[in-house]
Amino acid sequence: MRVEGYGRLSPSIKREFLTYTVMGLKKDSGKIDERAESLYNKIKNISRQKFELAREFIKKIVEYHSEPAIITGSACFIIAGDIVYEMAHSEPRPEKSTGTLVRGSDIDIVAVTENLPEGSIKGIDNMMYKEKYYLIKNPSYREEIDYIVKDIQKVRTQLKFDNFKSMIASKILDEGKFLYGSRDIFKKIRGMLLESRIPEKLLAIEEKAIVNRENARSYLLSSTDILPEEECMKLFYTKQEKEEIF
Repeated sequence: MRVEGYGRLSPSIKREFLTYTVMGLKKDSGKIDERAESLYNKIKNISRQKFELAREFIKKIVEYHSEPAIITGSACFIIAGDIVYEMAHSEPRPEKSTGTLVRGSDIDIVAVTENLPEGSIKGIDNMMYKEKYYLIKNPSYREEIDYIVKDIQKVRTQLKFDNFKSMIASKILDEGKFLYGSRDIFKKIRGMLLESRIPEKLLAIEEKAIVNRENARSYLLSSTDILPEEECMKLFYTKQEKEEIF
């Protein structure tokens, strides 16, 4: 099967095969199981290390603030992405803004504030930005932090789930785990997610996506000719994929 000008694999599909898959002969099934168990433990360990680095990253930023108690009481830091699912990897990859090779999965952090002065919000953002590039450039780390700082009122608006960016933001908050700061704000966000029925909305989309993926897989495996352009556009992306948090 050829898809002229469009054929490519999603990075997530490549990662699934290259990093998370163990293959071997049937006669070596015991060794395969051992290797799979070893790989699973390695991935869990990488995820744990990245989680701990994220917590130290935020703790440092809060403690450097002139009034750290105000920040811990008025801001909640949430971690999301690969780390939450214990699927983080450490394979070198280029960070898109600098081209620097970083160690595997990025660290996604959402900072949600409530009744925090604008100056303090900007201060948190500036410190996170500064530390982000320190971790990218420092050879001892080479880790990428992807973060956003937003007020809880923006969260409330995003939970309307009425456009693509809001859906992504809602998904990130739904999967996120508490990292640092105010647990009261974290509990409030969890309540807002349930009130807006975000978990069931995401589940419905996931179930539909599974069906669509299986249909696309079957279609591609059964095709032997060059696909019409209209079909290509349905099944492949023609621009570079970017992971964003909103």
